[in-house]
Amino acid sequence: MREIKPEQLDDLARGAGILGTGGGGDPYVGKLLAQQAIRAHGPVTVVDIDEVPADATVVAISGMGAPTVSLEKIPAGTEEVTALRALERALGRRATHLVPIEVGGLNSMAPFITAAQTGLPVVDGDAMGRAFPEAQMVLPGLIGVTVTPMAVADDKGNTLVLDTVSNLWAERLARSACVEMGCSVSCADTVMRGDQLRDGLVPATLTLAEELGRAVREARAAHTDPVTAAADMLGGVRLLTGKVVDVERRTSGGFARGEARLAGVSGDTGHTLELSFQNEHLLARRDGAVVATTPDLICVLDTDTGDPVTTEGLRYGLRVTVLGVPCDPRWLTPGGLELAGPRYFGYDTDHVPLPAR
Repeated sequence: MREIKPEQLDDLARGAGILGTGGGGDPYVGKLLAQQAIRAHGPVTVVDIDEVPADATVVAISGMGAPTVSLEKIPAGTEEVTALRALERALGRRATHLVPIEVGGLNSMAPFITAAQTGLPVVDGDAMGRAFPEAQMVLPGLIGVTVTPMAVADDKGNTLVLDTVSNLWAERLARSACVEMGCSVSCADTVMRGDQLRDGLVPATLTLAEELGRAVREARAAHTDPVTAAADMLGGVRLLTGKVVDVERRTSGGFARGEARLAGVSGDTGHTLELSFQNEHLLARRDGAVVATTPDLICVLDTDTGDPVTTEGLRYGLRVTVLGVPCDPRWLTPGGLELAGPRYFGYDTDHVPLPAR
C-alpha cells in the first residue's frame, strides 16, 4: 500500500504513455486532470493485488472514444464518477476498489481522478498490460468475467447502463452510444471480485509505468539515451529509428484509424517502417515485411527525449524510435489471439514474433 501524490504522476503518465502503444488517450491531459483531482481531494491509495480482500467489488474505470476527439473536447473531470455511480445503482452495491482497464495514457489516470473524488483505493494492475481499442479485449474475459453491466457517461451528465449477451456486444452497443455522445465518454465496467484479480489482471503495471517514466527522466538528466533505458527495462527491440514522412489519419466509428510511414536515419538510413493503427499501433512493416503485430506492444518514442508519441500526436518531421515489446503471454494463447490478434483487425497475417534483441 502506498500513496500517490500529484508530483508522482509525471513519471507514471510518461511510462503509461509508452506502454499504451500510442493509444489510451493523451497522457498529458490525463495527468493534469488527475493532478487537479488529487490536489482538491488528497492523495490516492494504491494497493497490490494481494492486499485486496477476496470478496471485494473491483470496478474498471476508463474512457472510450477517439483519442483525437479528447484533445479537442477536454473531459469535464466528472464523467468517471458519474459512470461509477450509475454502475453501482445497477449492481445494488458500492465499489470497494478501482482499477485501470488498461495501462495507457489518459486511461491510466482515469481511476486516479475517480479515486481522489470518492476515497476508494486503486489496484496496482490493469486488464491488458498495454492498451487495446475495443472493450472486449481484456484478460478478465479469458476467465469468464463479463464487461457488463457497463455504465457510460458523457460530459453533460447523460448515462447509459448496458447489459449485453456477450462482451463483443458490449463493445458494439457502447461504441454506438459513444459516437452519439460526442465520440468521448467515460466507462465503469468489468466488475471483478478480489479473488479473480490474480488471474484476470496484469499485476503491478502502475508500478512498472512509474519506474519506466523515472528511468526515461533519469536517462535524460544523465545525458544518456532515454530510448535505450526504456528498451532495457521492457525487454524491447528497436524496430527503426527514423523521421515521420507521412501520416494518414481519420476518425471513424469512434476510433482514430490510419497509417504512418517512417524513413530511417542514422543506422537505419535507407530503410522504412510503416505503422497501422486503430487508436493503438497494431502492425509494423519494415521494408514491406511484417516485423511486429498485435498483441505485442508497438511503442513510438521521441528519439531525443524518450517521451511517448501517441497516434494522434504523430506529425511530419518528428524524429522517433519504434520499439517492439513482448506482451503478457496470456495474449498469445488461442483465446488471446482470437480477441486481439492481427486477424481480428483484418490483417492477413498471423502473429509474428518480435525480432531478437
